[in-house]
Amino acid sequence: MARSRAKDYDDKRLSMLHRSAELFAASGYVGTSMNTIADACGVSKALLYHYYPDKEAILFDILSSHLAKLVAAVRKASAQAGDPVARFRTIVATLLELYRHADAEHQVQISSLKLLPKDKQQPLLASERILVGIMSDALAAAVPAAKQKRVLKPLTMSVFGMLNWHYMWFREGGPMTRAEYAGFVAQLVLAGADDAAAGATRPRGRAKSAGRSRQAELL
Repeated sequence: MARSRAKDYDDKRLSMLHRSAELFAASGYVGTSMNTIADACGVSKALLYHYYPDKEAILFDILSSHLAKLVAAVRKASAQAGDPVARFRTIVATLLELYRHADAEHQVQISSLKLLPKDKQQPLLASERILVGIMSDALAAAVPAAKQKRVLKPLTMSVFGMLNWHYMWFREGGPMTRAEYAGFVAQLVLAGADDAAAGATRPRGRAKSAGRSRQAELL
């Protein structure tokens, strides 16, 4: 007879995922054991295995849950925003707000997604591509110069760079609030993208690449 799930199963699972993400962010995925996770979560190893068969499954669920939340929220923000400029600003603000309590999950996404087997990476990369596509479409609509193909990709990834790495320096109570920094990033892009695009020169030649980077796969 199959063991029934406790009423607080999902709450415990989410708590385990968040604590595991903190451990992976602090000590690295490779340097964190199932024993360490069980101890940090205050559960027995047997109970942890009731939720997850191995560490790989924990990593996948951390990233899958995190990215699903980002995609759902950004899609909603994009659909509800008004004009193109407001849409872009709303997407930027939404992402930064979602990162408020997810620094560990976000750090794990950046550092450890590549450690999963290829078949498990694919659905996660697909979610990342959705996020990049929404941002790319918003920029193309809000910034006329961004419609140029050779400008759109660098501009889109530059915006993500400002947002994705903010956890390295941003501190609550600092010189800017989270909302103010979101406005700062949006205004920086809106005010400077046209001039930056106009000043960009087409390269005379392309260096051959041995393979596609993760960033290249996203666009």
